[in-house]
Amino acid sequence: MVLAALLEEPAQWRHGYDLSGHTGLKSGTLYPILIRLAEHSLLETRWDEPSGPGRPPRHMYRLTAAGQRVAREKVTAALPRGRLKPVYGAR
Repeated sequence: MVLAALLEEPAQWRHGYDLSGHTGLKSGTLYPILIRLAEHSLLETRWDEPSGPGRPPRHMYRLTAAGQRVAREKVTAALPRGRLKPVYGAR
């Protein structure tokens, strides 16, 4: 689910709260996945400056080129054969 969500807009930076809402995963499940993907060089990470006073910086994520390749493979393999077609990579 995380890889599929990131593939929807692979060049866009996404924050964990956005990914949590998109996937329905709780932070205790999502963040360890993001950390592992980053440790394997499949995700780029950066800190985003606060959008206003009193707001904390956000950790942002996006797939690397290698991450996009792996994500496409994994998401395609997880799709039921003949029932769904992937929508990513239409460029």
